[in-house]
Amino acid sequence: MSAVREFMTTDAQCVKENQSLADAARMMLDLDCGSLPICGDDGKLKGMITDRDIVLKCVAAGRDPREMMARDLATGKPYWIDADANVDAAIEMMERYQVRRLPVIADHKLVGIISQGDIARNYSEDRVGELVEHISERTRMQPSGS
Repeated sequence: MSAVREFMTTDAQCVKENQSLADAARMMLDLDCGSLPICGDDGKLKGMITDRDIVLKCVAAGRDPREMMARDLATGKPYWIDADANVDAAIEMMERYQVRRLPVIADHKLVGIISQGDIARNYSEDRVGELVEHISERTRMQPSGS
């Protein structure tokens, strides 16, 4: 049984809850990624932010990304997985919540991110196909424009 820590990307960075969405967007550009964890001043996970969140909930809504803070988009309970959990548990969580990335936590701190791509590079082709299919259901089920 493989642990999440064996699959995860370890150089995960988070945007601080008091940083602007413009800062978050620049971080995404520099890191070549489409989402970032949001961490509080206490180092604990507060949520996740995506490039799509910035576009739809800030820019398209007529707000200024230099003035809107990451904490403004950290709503709801963030999904995460323990670094020592079995990778099957991460796959099940991704399927259940239809997310492509999960923050990985150890000792109450962010230690990495496990993504659909991390799993695809290291797991059976059949299981990866199921994961992609379940996550993609969300996209097919959403009405146009959402």
